[in-house]
Amino acid sequence: MHKHSYPLFVLLFFLIACSSKKHYEISDLIQPINLEEKTLKEIFLGDLFYAPEYDLEFLPNSNVAVEFDTTTDVVKITPSKGFSGLDLLSFKLGDEVYQIPFKLEKRKKYYFKYTPGGVPQRVNLFGQFNSWNRENLPMNDKDGDGTYEIVIPLDPGRYEYKFYVDGVEVVDSANPVKVPNGLGDYNSVRIIDKTAGDNHYLHVKDYSKSNDFFQYNFFYESISSDLITPENIIALINNSQLNADYVSLDGNNISIRIPDKELNGIKSIRIAINNNGRATNFQTLKLKDGQSTQGTDFTDWNDAIIYSIMIDRFFDGDKTNSIPVEHDSLFQQANYQGGDLQGIIDKLNEGYFDSLGINTIWISPIVDNTDKAYREYPKPHRYFTGYHGYWPASLQGVEERFGNLNLAKELVNNAHERGIKVLLDYVAHHVHIEHPLWEEHRDWFGVMDLPGGRKNLRLWDEYRLTTWFEPYMPSFDYLGSSEALELMTDNAVWWLLETGADGFRHDAVKHVPNEFWRLLTKKIKERIEIPEATKVYQIGETFGGFDLISSYVNNGQLTAQFNFNLFDTALPVFLLKENSFELLDLQMQKTFQVYGVNHLMGNLLDSHDKIRYIAMADGDLEINDGKAIEKGWKNPPEVEHPSSYEMLKIHLAYLLTIPGIPVIYYGDEIGMTGAADPDNRRMMRFGEKVNDFEKETFKHISRLIHLRKEHRVLRNGDFYTLLADKNCYSYIRSDLNERILVVINKSEKEQTLELVIPQFYNSSIAKNLLDNTETILSDSKLIVTVSSIGYKIFKLQ
Repeated sequence: MHKHSYPLFVLLFFLIACSSKKHYEISDLIQPINLEEKTLKEIFLGDLFYAPEYDLEFLPNSNVAVEFDTTTDVVKITPSKGFSGLDLLSFKLGDEVYQIPFKLEKRKKYYFKYTPGGVPQRVNLFGQFNSWNRENLPMNDKDGDGTYEIVIPLDPGRYEYKFYVDGVEVVDSANPVKVPNGLGDYNSVRIIDKTAGDNHYLHVKDYSKSNDFFQYNFFYESISSDLITPENIIALINNSQLNADYVSLDGNNISIRIPDKELNGIKSIRIAINNNGRATNFQTLKLKDGQSTQGTDFTDWNDAIIYSIMIDRFFDGDKTNSIPVEHDSLFQQANYQGGDLQGIIDKLNEGYFDSLGINTIWISPIVDNTDKAYREYPKPHRYFTGYHGYWPASLQGVEERFGNLNLAKELVNNAHERGIKVLLDYVAHHVHIEHPLWEEHRDWFGVMDLPGGRKNLRLWDEYRLTTWFEPYMPSFDYLGSSEALELMTDNAVWWLLETGADGFRHDAVKHVPNEFWRLLTKKIKERIEIPEATKVYQIGETFGGFDLISSYVNNGQLTAQFNFNLFDTALPVFLLKENSFELLDLQMQKTFQVYGVNHLMGNLLDSHDKIRYIAMADGDLEINDGKAIEKGWKNPPEVEHPSSYEMLKIHLAYLLTIPGIPVIYYGDEIGMTGAADPDNRRMMRFGEKVNDFEKETFKHISRLIHLRKEHRVLRNGDFYTLLADKNCYSYIRSDLNERILVVINKSEKEQTLELVIPQFYNSSIAKNLLDNTETILSDSKLIVTVSSIGYKIFKLQ
């Protein structure tokens, strides 16, 4: 070997490394950062975007102060005094300059007070606005008059809350509005009304191509007559600021004209208006070679329509593995009932899922569980098995009652052949005491016995990251064990690689630290997404406020979580006459503020942890009914009122036409009823076991699902509210190709409405997509009559 060859090799390697770093392009779409007044925000850069290394430089911006810690890759951002609205923070990575959108919406502050009978040592406020944290909102008796008070900023909306007085939860006695909390008690409810203001919105209109240019057109709607200027426009292509020369204004009509050669491949254009310290919605155009995508193809995860299956309760395709656990105190509802992977494969082959129209299946955990029955901690201490899959006793074994690993691979392959994605359910928080890891590495787990003799059981908030769900389910202490962190994240990636599945539903996300999700997602990007140029979808389960749930949703952790905040508002609005759709619309706008309009959060009707929707619609149970568990055991509900199926249909019409990803829990499509767990996990019924009402419901829900698949605007379009009152909800979904109008009536009386369609849509005809009839608009007004507990869906032409 030449004596200088080794140093030359080192030099070449260094130059190649530098070159690759210099030309690294960020593939994640950097989402806007939500700031709060006078509050420093710390952000881990990996949560904003993935890069092999974060050797970057932030450029000055007068609206924020920025500190970047290069040792931790944490950036600290503090808004400048007086700033509100939307702006871009620029940074250099290699030779490229990128932008991070950031926004601040000023919120009004609201007063809470509590007057105890004696002199407590501590009074705290807690509720949905702080993820039910009992510690961080202390109340004070500043005047010494015996009344404890606090002022906090809130957005318009509906909030459940309580007071925490010397360790005891107390409802607000001065507030008569309260609702069951599902735990045998009540929460107080406060509604913050929307204040009058200058509503403004950025509409997408259309696009065209001529002379090697694409042109995209928008309209800025505002009550004020002020015209905007180019300085009001915030526009990005992927993560870079759009060339200002490409943007033109004609009054409040905005056009973006871009050479087609700059739009090769997949591109995203984002545009918003920042005016008088307030920002509009972001319009996001997803383009392929400059064209707006159409059709039913699954191009990204916005196209997903998820069907949730509890394997043991779906269909028994192999009688040889239908082996219940023998125990003298075990009831059938808590035992294995025969469903298996072969049963799902059989239904795939029969075309059941094709007929229904879904394109993504989420299956409950397939990992091997214990063969024994165990007694649950809460009274009356009933015995359960691991039929649900959430008691893992192995790292790589498949539950033999469900099948084996080859069968799991066959299920995924069969689904893929039909254009259906598959999500695995992964349990990262705990194992069962029969798991080898508990025997071999007890130092990897949180302690059960706490100081003072208490048990670390179901302390959901106080010991959030280490609490045990049951005495036989040890929880990992990931912050105390890097070995457990590495092993379990490797194990999750192994399941994806081994089965070929497309993503995860993650259990008990808030009880697992952010460090776990960051490491797992980093490994998924490096081992699957980047090499295969694909996107893995990860959706988590977290009950809490927006701040807690959203802390896990970003480019460096989870793709999404289930949208329980929207779910908790939708239920009382749809089910109770006195609640207005205005409350739901306010919560919808809050969702957009936190996650963006084109978010990937999972929207639910119910789930394996919730009372079945139709049981509440039928009047068997109240929302969050504390009696739901015992009713399920002793007096299981049955559907008695045909109108309950209609209530189910209008809720699913809403769910299948709003932004986000709809999640259909098995049985929803036929209106299956059920109280709380395990009654909400009854065996699925098919064929002759489905009655006429349920068959008609299936056809109706299938039609809605196919409607969503046929109109991409329902998966990727914007959301513009036309009407939200006590009885009716009406909104328009728009993209570059079409506009869909939805009108929902929850009342028991027919409603005739006069809806004003924005003039700049240039719509003259409303075509009913359910019966193909057409209505002529007069002066941009549509007169529509909606039947009791009914809905209509129009295409505006």
